[in-house]
Amino acid sequence: MATPSKTPPGPDPKQLERTGTVREIGSQAVWSLSSCKPSFGVDQLRDDNLETYWQSDGSQPHLVNIQFRRRTRVKMLCIYADYKSDESYTPSKISVRVGNNFHNLQEVRQLEMVEPSGWIHISLLNQVCMQHVETRQIAVLANHQNGRDTHMRQIKVYTPVEESSIGMFPRCTTVDFMMYRTIR
Repeated sequence: MATPSKTPPGPDPKQLERTGTVREIGSQAVWSLSSCKPSFGVDQLRDDNLETYWQSDGSQPHLVNIQFRRRTRVKMLCIYADYKSDESYTPSKISVRVGNNFHNLQEVRQLEMVEPSGWIHISLLNQVCMQHVETRQIAVLANHQNGRDTHMRQIKVYTPVEESSIGMFPRCTTVDFMMYRTIR
């Protein structure tokens, strides 16, 4: 029996942002978790530090809920996993679900990962995934070595950058322009 090959890592999502084709919108969502150990929750999952992580504390499936205030298009989810550091805590099977609330979620992607180490890119380009919906859910269905709890180090949520009605503006991707790309 052949050993499945390891899940190859994708590029750092910040490189994709610099192209000007996607924008990270996770800060616009309300995040919740099915469970977490104290000091290993949403803050660590979203802190841009690959050394920190969310650690679940309960039975599977472990859930990450991402809820926007209004209907939002999502092109891609990026999850950072590190099998070398997390071993049996590393997810091996995840499900991505979308809907307008928690009562009508539909699974749109299921992904099996083999000893991932790096960014895992989950494209949501098909019709159901790209709809303007409010709620996304990532469910950890299984861990490596039948581990009980899970670690996820980072999750990023990306929307496509739209063309304006008067045409495409040049992509400003230098560091100087990137400082001013968002109006708050």
